[in-house]
Amino acid sequence: MPWYTEKPFVDRLAGLDLRTADLPASETREDTDQFAGYLIWADTEPMLPERRYCVRFASGKASVQVTDLVHVLDDASGDKLAGKILENNQIGYCKFALAGAVTFNSFANDPEAGSFVVTNEEDQIIGRGVIDFALRRASNITWHATKIDKSLRAKANAQKPRVLWFTGFSGSGKSSVADRLEQKLHALGKRTYLLDGDNIRHGLNKDLGFTDQDRVENIRRVAEVANLMMDAGLIVVTSFISPFRSERQMARSMMAEGEFVEVFVDTPLEVCEQRDPKGLYKKARAGELKNFTGIDSDYEPPENAEIVLKAGDLDPDTLADQIIAYLDAHS
Repeated sequence: MPWYTEKPFVDRLAGLDLRTADLPASETREDTDQFAGYLIWADTEPMLPERRYCVRFASGKASVQVTDLVHVLDDASGDKLAGKILENNQIGYCKFALAGAVTFNSFANDPEAGSFVVTNEEDQIIGRGVIDFALRRASNITWHATKIDKSLRAKANAQKPRVLWFTGFSGSGKSSVADRLEQKLHALGKRTYLLDGDNIRHGLNKDLGFTDQDRVENIRRVAEVANLMMDAGLIVVTSFISPFRSERQMARSMMAEGEFVEVFVDTPLEVCEQRDPKGLYKKARAGELKNFTGIDSDYEPPENAEIVLKAGDLDPDTLADQIIAYLDAHS
């Protein structure tokens, strides 16, 4: 039995304002990678816009991101409320972006083709949704191919473009090692750019805070910028706590095999807290700083990082040399 025919869902779907078309269902199916629709969330962890999830349709499956949580429906009144996340059992009207085009239809026209489920990495259902309509911008935008591409820029720079993605707790030594690494690469004649977490928040991401949803968006923007810089032929060094595996995996998935190098600055939390170079741990422990990684916000350590640095034991100069040795061995 399809999930949308079960009584609890029939009752909840009955009041949704869905568009209809005066055409047979067979004539309104289309291929698109962006659409708008309703999402019923079914996980204890909230839905975070821009985080990547998996989605299954009758016609196939794909990776999906909620690009905009337009509003959340109040169950009691039906009012449309502003919201940044979608909690368990809430219904939100969202805009979705898929990693690739699939064939579907509006739920109002064709319930089978117009319904979907959202799953996590373990293929467990964490959301159910219905499609309202395709976003036409998906078919109006095409990638403009240029004659000068990444390989030509790499050849002109005489180097292999890559993104070295530093992750670790605040105070782990990420910025110090990244800065020393860039100095060494520069001395070797390499063309580089360092994207530092604090510096980015002074400009590109100055509108973002430190809630989980803002952290997701922070990393999404940085990953897009890093990918563009690598496309320009640079060796890009990024230094961000980037606490969630899903967002680091999202950044990796943007790039070809070997272009994304995860560098885990593995410094124990107690060592970072003893260092506390900015006094942030002290503020977090006193309750003056909310959503601080390692204190009241989670950090998910890498499981298969290309490089693991024991920054509690070695100096930045030695650690930078370890990274260069890795790059030389994988050039």
